[in-house]
Formats: sequence, structure tokens, C-alpha cells
Amino acid sequence: MIILDLIVGARPNFMKIAPLIREIEKRRATGLDIGYRLVHTGQHYDRNMSGSFFDDLGIPEPDINLNAGGGTQAEQTSGIMLGYEKLLLQQKPDLCIVVGDVTSTMACAIVAKKMLVPVAHVEGGIRSGDMTMPEEINRIVTDSITDYFFTTSETANVNLRKSGVTDDRIFFVGNTMIDTLLASRPHFRKPDLWIAYNLQEKKYIVLTLHRPNNVDDPVNLMHLLEEISSNANGLPVIFPVHPRTRKVMQEIKLSGKSELHMTEPLGYLEFNYLVERAGAVITDSGGITEETTVMSVPCMTLRNSTERPETVTMGTNELLGTDPGAIAPAMAKLLSGNWKKGVIPPLWDGHTAERIIDIISKLCL
Repeated sequence: MIILDLIVGARPNFMKIAPLIREIEKRRATGLDIGYRLVHTGQHYDRNMSGSFFDDLGIPEPDINLNAGGGTQAEQTSGIMLGYEKLLLQQKPDLCIVVGDVTSTMACAIVAKKMLVPVAHVEGGIRSGDMTMPEEINRIVTDSITDYFFTTSETANVNLRKSGVTDDRIFFVGNTMIDTLLASRPHFRKPDLWIAYNLQEKKYIVLTLHRPNNVDDPVNLMHLLEEISSNANGLPVIFPVHPRTRKVMQEIKLSGKSELHMTEPLGYLEFNYLVERAGAVITDSGGITEETTVMSVPCMTLRNSTERPETVTMGTNELLGTDPGAIAPAMAKLLSGNWKKGVIPPLWDGHTAERIIDIISKLCL
């Protein structure tokens, strides 16, 4: 029997791993001798991660929670490594599957390799080129010891080849995040704020901000928010506020009349209901740029680099940088109807998990 460890540490990881779980369950029902342990490291505590969260994604609650908790980068990394090592001492899987670029991804990959468990990295090979991002370090370290790479783009394949990875270890399969998006799309739910703010399709903007260079400086954050609000041409700006950002928001006071509507974080189905119907999204997230590309929603990214360049070269995303002065011309372009249309990148078709389990079945058998 093939036993897989599926590692998750933060909310987006569950969206990336959910299609794999559903596909494993489907194969088991047809006779494939395969099992898994869903291992939550406890890297992030999310009060919205209740039973309904797992129901929405169509997956079971984690089999194991390592309860690593927060702390500094080093404290968190060490807590995850200690917890996962104890688990592997009890039982080793045939393959450790890590996803994305959070601390849990790197920490569990290191522990698995040291205990002679092969590692597969879903979303391997992506790079931003920005070494100030902890995620970039996690990606590089993880990929330096990974055995098998499941990639989302040809750009990722090129990055891996440049670092010396041979083609027989690279599998271009598509994007499991998009598997989840497409499977969930018929079930998107209208959030209560739709009626509360009298929203109309394509006549509002969704905003998310959480990266340190955008939100840690109260003055910079205030300038960003004022530029967005003042250039929205009266359109409501719906801003589900990340806990990190909310702390800084308490230190600033926006001037004048603001179109900004701050809300609590939304569930996956409610948030994507808003995104699908938005006139545009302004964000500093990577994953949201993928979702807007697939749903053909204009997207502005307040970062100087992206690890998902296909969302810019092919999709609906544009990099604006972190200068608040870049917002006004971008908004003018949007409101004049001149935003690019974009296309969906290859293999972002909802069948990535099928391809991954096909490959794993051959590798492990």
C-alpha cells in the first residue's frame, strides 16, 4: 500500500492539497491501494478554520495536528521540525508531499529527507527573485532537496533546470489551486456584506493587503489606502482585513470621505464570490493573482516582483510596484475600459490532481 504524508501549515495550503485528497479517495474507491495522512503543522491558527471550512473544500479534518504555533521564524521552524520528526519516528510514509512556500513546506521537507523519506513539491520551481521574502527562501531550500517537482508553468520548469534539476524529476502538471477554484465555483456563496453595501456586479473593487513592505509602516499604508480610495471614482472598495494589517490600521486615520469598507476576513466561497463579480482586485497576494486570471478579473499587484509571472504575461494581472503613485494611472486605465483581457495558462484546467496521482502511482509502485 502506498502511504502519502500531505503537509499543510496555513489556510492556502488546504486549497492546494484538497484536490489531491479528493483524487486519492476516488482512486481508492476504484481499487488503488493508496492511503494518506493529512498533517497540519499548526503553523497558522485560523479561527475560521472550522468544520464548515473543510466541508466547503470537500475534505476531512486533519488526521494529525502538530500544534507548532507561532513565534519567530526560527521558533516556528524548529517547532514544526520537532513535531514532524516525532511523527516519522512512529511511522514513515512512502512519500512526503509539500505544497507552496510556507515555513511548514521547508521544515517538513528537511525532516523527511534527513529520515530518508522522498519529498515531492507541489508548486515547485516558482521564484520571485526577492530574497527579502521569507517565502522565497523557503522555496529555494525546499527545491534544493526535493526529489520530484510538480510544476505550474514552463517558467518554473526553466528555473529548476537552471538549478541543475534533471527533466526526469520535473512534471509539468498544472495548478491544484485552480482545481479547487473550478470545483468550488458553482458553490460560491453571496456574503452578507453584498446586501449591506448594496454591491452590484463589476461596480466595486476588492482589496487585500498583508505583506510587510505594504502594511508594516502606518504612513505608507495610509498613503496606499487613500490613493486607492480617491482613485476609485466612487466605487466601493471592499477590504477584508488580514489580522496583521488590522493591528497597523489602528494607528492610522484616513482623511476625507473614504469609499473603503473594512470587513472581517471572509471564507473561501464568500471571498471568491466577491472576486468573480468584482470590477477589479488590488492585492499583494500571489494566489489571488492566479484566481483572477482564471476568472478574467482585472488585477493590480502592489509588489515589485511576482513568483507567478504567467499571471502578468498571459493573465489579467499587472505589477504596479509598492509606490502609491502607481495606483492613479492604473485605475484610470481600468475605469476607461482599457484593461487587458488575458488568457488562462496551459494545464490550469481543473485536472492537475489527476495528473499528479497518476505520476505518484507509477513512482511509488
